[in-house]
Amino acid sequence: MEPSRRGVLGVGLFSVALTVPGWPDVLGRLEAFKTGRATRIGMPEVDMVIDMTAKVSELDDRFGGRHARPMAAASDLSYLTGYMAVDEGLHGLAQRYYVKALELAGAADDHLTYCTTLRGMSVQAIDLGHGSKAMALADAAAAASPAAGPRMRAFLAGQQAHSAALFGDRAVALRHIREAEAEMDRAESRGKPFGSYDPSSLNYHVSQVRHELGDVAGSVEAMEHSDQLRFGVYRRARVRHRATLAERQLRLGHLEAACRTWRTALDEWPMVQSGRADDRMRTMVRLIKPHTGNAHARALYDQARAMLPSAMH
Repeated sequence: MEPSRRGVLGVGLFSVALTVPGWPDVLGRLEAFKTGRATRIGMPEVDMVIDMTAKVSELDDRFGGRHARPMAAASDLSYLTGYMAVDEGLHGLAQRYYVKALELAGAADDHLTYCTTLRGMSVQAIDLGHGSKAMALADAAAAASPAAGPRMRAFLAGQQAHSAALFGDRAVALRHIREAEAEMDRAESRGKPFGSYDPSSLNYHVSQVRHELGDVAGSVEAMEHSDQLRFGVYRRARVRHRATLAERQLRLGHLEAACRTWRTALDEWPMVQSGRADDRMRTMVRLIKPHTGNAHARALYDQARAMLPSAMH
């Protein structure tokens, strides 16, 4: 086998991704990049990532992995761009970037970005309501990281739990959330790095699992705990998750508590440029409108109409 082909197929990462629908086509296109037979997708941004893939492959073939590995930053960029596309609701574009991130991470033997991207694809599948695909992607991410540390294992197990809960597999969801909690305990005993999966994120997953399994009160409790633990810089997550919390408080009949929670989200909403945050504000207006006979609900509704564009009313 020629060195370029061995360099691609010899990476253990790719065997795990065979569980992902459509992956053989992805692998075939990566082979095309290696031999110069790639065709353009047609979007300038994606073309840029394709060109980066070819450069990574060329460096790998000519000089070995040590020289190519720094180019793995391109996979991080592609993953982040895909995540931003999800945030704006551009799911087709997001999937293209995620596929590029997988290709780049595989070419650079970058296990961390590879697993993180699969996990991101699982999150997207959950957003779109595809429980079985979310489970397959989350399981592939976990299987691709056998040497991961406890924080990463918690990160992946939390996603597996949420996916299983959406799919309706209670036993698997609870098993994975227990695993995530145990791994988080181990991770926290080693230190608390900023900017990675943390107890706030774990409690968010606990909330999502409880909600999908029908425990709305438990999901509210866990989401409140998540909010208390969240670092202050995570404004976008705070707006989205507080709005979600308010929706669940309203489901429990706690109208005034929901209005207070919604107001904290609405107050910060102008500082966030996020399609998903916008969606939560639209939902807020729709849900609160029938309750405007209540003074708290009326005040919130009037504030929302004053702050939000007319298209969101």
